[in-house]
Amino acid sequence: MSATSVARPSATGGQARRRAPALQLYPERPDKKEGKLDAALRAIEAQVVAPLAKHRGQKLFRLIPMVHAIAPTLLDVPMPELVAGAREAAIEIRRSDFKDNAAIARCFAHLREVSGRTLGGKRQHDVQLVGAWSILSGMIAEMATGEGKTLTAGLAAAAVALAGTPVHVVTVNDYLARRDAELIGPLYKAVGLTVGVVVEGMELADRQRAYDCDITYCTNKELAFDYLRDRMVLGQKSGDLRLRLDALASTKSRMGELRLRGLHFALVDEADSVLVDEARTPLVISGQAKAENDVATIAFALELARTLEADKHYRIMPDEKRVGLTQTGRDEVAERSAGRLGPWKSRVMREELVRQALSAEYLFHRDEDYIIFDGKVQIVDPSTGRRSKDRSWSDGLHQMIETKEGLELSEQRITIARMTYQRFFRRYGRLAGMTGTASHVAGELWRVYRLPVATIPTHKPSQRVYRRDAVLPTAGQKWQRIVSRAAELHAEGAPVLIGTGSVAQSEMASAELTRAGLPHDVLNAAQDAQEASIVGRAGELGRITVVTSMAGRGTDIPLGPGAAERGGLHVIMSERHEARRIDDQLAGRAGRQGEPGHIEAILSLEDALLATDAPAVLKRLAGPLSALLGENGRRLAITLAQKHAERLHARMRMALLKTDKNSQKTLAFAGRSE
Repeated sequence: MSATSVARPSATGGQARRRAPALQLYPERPDKKEGKLDAALRAIEAQVVAPLAKHRGQKLFRLIPMVHAIAPTLLDVPMPELVAGAREAAIEIRRSDFKDNAAIARCFAHLREVSGRTLGGKRQHDVQLVGAWSILSGMIAEMATGEGKTLTAGLAAAAVALAGTPVHVVTVNDYLARRDAELIGPLYKAVGLTVGVVVEGMELADRQRAYDCDITYCTNKELAFDYLRDRMVLGQKSGDLRLRLDALASTKSRMGELRLRGLHFALVDEADSVLVDEARTPLVISGQAKAENDVATIAFALELARTLEADKHYRIMPDEKRVGLTQTGRDEVAERSAGRLGPWKSRVMREELVRQALSAEYLFHRDEDYIIFDGKVQIVDPSTGRRSKDRSWSDGLHQMIETKEGLELSEQRITIARMTYQRFFRRYGRLAGMTGTASHVAGELWRVYRLPVATIPTHKPSQRVYRRDAVLPTAGQKWQRIVSRAAELHAEGAPVLIGTGSVAQSEMASAELTRAGLPHDVLNAAQDAQEASIVGRAGELGRITVVTSMAGRGTDIPLGPGAAERGGLHVIMSERHEARRIDDQLAGRAGRQGEPGHIEAILSLEDALLATDAPAVLKRLAGPLSALLGENGRRLAITLAQKHAERLHARMRMALLKTDKNSQKTLAFAGRSE
């Protein structure tokens, strides 16, 4: 969908139509300084606030009778009067700081009728009205997969935009941004709102036009990097008065180089993925730099690393993605590199080279952490299972992995600007979101973003059936059971979705299915261009589909004719993920909107969650637990490993936020931008 051009703010602060006069040219919420006491109080608050999610969702239903009382009076109202009524109510919502429930009900009732007339009879049902109200109230709407979050977001975004506040609807990939903007576009157009879409590869002028619209659909990565580039343009001297003086004094104002118009209102779809999972990775803008080391130096580092002995010369901490040299290892590296020039003369540099080589060799694995695509190393996003085309590892690690794979070295990158998702999204004037799985991280969402979770009941009773986990001793036994189960379901004509944790595991599943003569489709980071079409066919009779991680998230899986009579979509999990939420998202592909569906997990003690990522003590206990308690003991081992991973990653996210705050202080002291 092409964006309709809307005037950007002038140097004197002029705004386009329907927008309330802005006090700032580039509004955003300033970072709030917090001490240890503030952090402790937030942690205590989180323990109290998080369990109230279900109560909060039920409480929001009091809006429904108000909307239903108005709805019958609007059936024969001409469209211009409907639009005028929605605008008037939206302005009242803005004046009340989004607290006037009567005005919200009137606005929703009018927009719901417009939606029915412009979107082929699709009027938001009660659950979607409640979800939209929770968004206006600054919450995370936890709505089950398939409950129609696109229509929910459209209702909330239209109400906020009609009130004069620019809206960013944030989602996880370009396909969903385009799709959702096109689906809800007729509603926005009918009420006079402009819509823009920001996707990868757009030029500056196109981005500016898209962000100038009343509602902009974009991915979290494009949005955050555009903001970071704006901060580089603005620098530390970005106060509103200084920007105005700068515009008056310069023939070329910095305002013309900006992409965004500030951070007003963000509605984050798949909020747990964006605000929690991806928050483990900092946003970094890098520039080209002269390579510190040549191919021969990197190759020798890898050769040396391969001769070192685990535990004697180095220790691997896989759950932290870190490797450390022992004193014996440091002495060995010094002895082996004696007489070499360049970085090998420096103790710090040679040890860092070897640590990077050990990391490349033993911590970063092909078809798990990265794939080779078009002759290049491309990182696989662990939270989405998709290729991250523009990302690269820093400090020479990327070049180390390229050398390991026998590829041509890319140019080394240096960090120019850096920020975390936590700090970015906290700068919005208003922040809200929606997802199917937020309860497990409700405490963290409150502690980091001050976002309460509201659990919204399903529109129709769930018919999803869960089978008890099967946990086998070995991976070979696990795949034998998975293939046997898939063959059984295929023979019955039931559609099957097999979830895996990595590209390598998806390829293994494919090989096992091929060996058994079972036709199937595979969706992983190497086939992400066909994502929507592959996932969209997964509900057809007798079809078997293998997917990695959360590939296909946000794409509906409609059941083909006759599939419901065969129990609906059958999801088989081949391993537990590092968070229960990701398991729940995969399970949510089946049994949507009251349809039948079946979920089962077929696991093994050799799965990565336990065999690689779990602490050493749990690895040692897995065998005795299995011998003592049988399959119940194996189930317990997997459960404990997953809980350990959840706690570890939560600590890593908080540590990253703390590091980001400290680096911000350092940059501010140095007089540099973000």
